[in-house]
Amino acid sequence: MVIVVMGVSGAGKTTVGRALAETLGWPFYDGDDFHPPANIERMRCGVPLTDADRRPWLEALRALIARHLQEGRPAVVACSALKRSYRDVLRRAGEGVRFVHLAADYETIRRRLETRRGHFFDPKLLQSQFDDLETPDADEALILEATRPVSELVRAIITRWNLQGRR
Repeated sequence: MVIVVMGVSGAGKTTVGRALAETLGWPFYDGDDFHPPANIERMRCGVPLTDADRRPWLEALRALIARHLQEGRPAVVACSALKRSYRDVLRRAGEGVRFVHLAADYETIRRRLETRRGHFFDPKLLQSQFDDLETPDADEALILEATRPVSELVRAIITRWNLQGRR
C-alpha cells in the first residue's frame, strides 16, 4: 500500500505524512522534492502551475509509487493531488494507492501560511490551489479535518486501513 496525503499547500501534508511514516516504519516522500527546478521557481515567484507544468512531476511520483507497489514495499507520499485527473495519474501506478485528504477552509490555511517559514510556496498562490481543488468524495479518499492534532490524524489513518505501527 502507498498512502498519498493530499490537500492544498499548508494543510499539513508533510507533517502528517512524516508522522504517519514514522509511526508505521515506512519510508516518506515529500512530493515537493520531485518538482523540477522550473516549477519551484514559478511557485516562488507567485506564478500558478499549469497542468502541463505538473505533468512531469506527477509522472515522477507515479513511477515512485509504482516501484513501491511492484516491490511490495509500503510508503507514504505527500502530494497536493488537487484535481481528480492528478489522482488518476497516481492511481495508474497500480492497486494499493490510497488517498487521505487533509481538508480545511481558506482562512485556516491562509493563517498557517502566514506563519510558515523556509518554504518556496508563495502564499499568494493559495487561492489558485483552492480554485483547482476538486474535493474527493468519501469513496475516493479518507477525508480528515486538517485542524485536528497530528496524533489524531495518524490514528485515524491507521484505523481506517487497519495498519500496524511499530509503536
